[in-house]
Amino acid sequence: QVQLVESGGGLVQTGGSLRLSCAASGRTFSNYVMGWFRQAPGKEREFVASIMRSGSSTYYADSVKGRFTISRDNAKNTVYLQMNSLIPEDTAVYYCAAGSGVPGRFRADYWGQGTQVTVSS
Repeated sequence: QVQLVESGGGLVQTGGSLRLSCAASGRTFSNYVMGWFRQAPGKEREFVASIMRSGSSTYYADSVKGRFTISRDNAKNTVYLQMNSLIPEDTAVYYCAAGSGVPGRFRADYWGQGTQVTVSS
């Protein structure tokens, strides 16, 4: 089992930035591909970004490419999502996930509880 706890969400104006963190505990963090997903009200959960075990490779949804950056610190068992140039369409609950796969094909096995991000216009 892997336990994931997100933090860093909040309210920000259009054009602002937020940095989400996800702290993992349980099994060896570096064994897992990590990812971020989000779910807006009335919509399905969608993939945002993923990062391979060593951090050497990342993958992004087209909607966030160039604005969001995923990173990880295996010594701290933490994955981050730096979000810049935020727009109202980024408003959602953001979920951290641990799993497996290759860039573009991430399978989530464990989920965090989510953190709310709200972007005001």
